Amino acid sequence: MTETATATPDGPFRVDVVGDMTIEWDLPITADDGNVLRADVFRPTEPGNHPVVLTYGPYGKDRPFQEYQAESYQSMVAMHPETTEGTDGEYQVFELVDPGKWVPDGYVLVRVDSRGAGRSPGLLDPLSEREIRDLYDCIEWAGSRPWSNGKVGLNGISYFSMNAWLVAALQPPHLAAVVIWEGAADWYRDVTHHGGI
Repeated sequence: MTETATATPDGPFRVDVVGDMTIEWDLPITADDGNVLRADVFRPTEPGNHPVVLTYGPYGKDRPFQEYQAESYQSMVAMHPETTEGTDGEYQVFELVDPGKWVPDGYVLVRVDSRGAGRSPGLLDPLSEREIRDLYDCIEWAGSRPWSNGKVGLNGISYFSMNAWLVAALQPPHLAAVVIWEGAADWYRDVTHHGGI
């Protein structure tokens, strides 16, 4: 592994090269109100333009699934051993896709800590209009990077998918796909008052 440190006007970030994968830790994304969000980017080291799979959430973009949810991870591997074929799962995070599988297939993965969570400063305000605006800005940032082909897809379960429904309605120009599941579309009927109860 090769490691370097880089600086931007919004602060330093670290770059690791692991085989054919380059990982940029805590890259700054400046939101429309000036708040700086932090993203980890996993991408092919070989230069090129790639489709992007982006997630934005409060659960810690760099908390390994194997440690954060050890029992769930072990159950998943026991029931579906194919999930770890070709990867050691080192960069696998709960409810997100594994860079060890996706980057070799030519994708860039962008994981953003939502405002006020993980390494992103600000006030944590889950499932708010502010989060949707931030997610919009993240999509447009990712779609305009030199390693991007301009097409950004959102991916995730539950929380990630609830925000994806809302940001997709704003039609960010670089948003090309939404691959989500188990996401409520109606807070009242789907989350707090199932069947009116």
